[in-house]
Amino acid sequence: MAVEAHIAEIQEKHRQLDIQIENELQNPGSDDLQISALKREKLRLKEELERLRNETRH
Repeated sequence: MAVEAHIAEIQEKHRQLDIQIENELQNPGSDDLQISALKREKLRLKEELERLRNETRH
């Protein structure tokens, strides 16, 4: 069960980052470097989710 809880936590962080990125993009004075950093973190979380899902299938 710990892996499923970890996956759910990462999914929530990923969703929150998506919202944060959208909010930043709506702001005309947004910082491109900050948006890039948020996108990299979102991608890192997505890759971790995929890795965890693959591990639980085996």
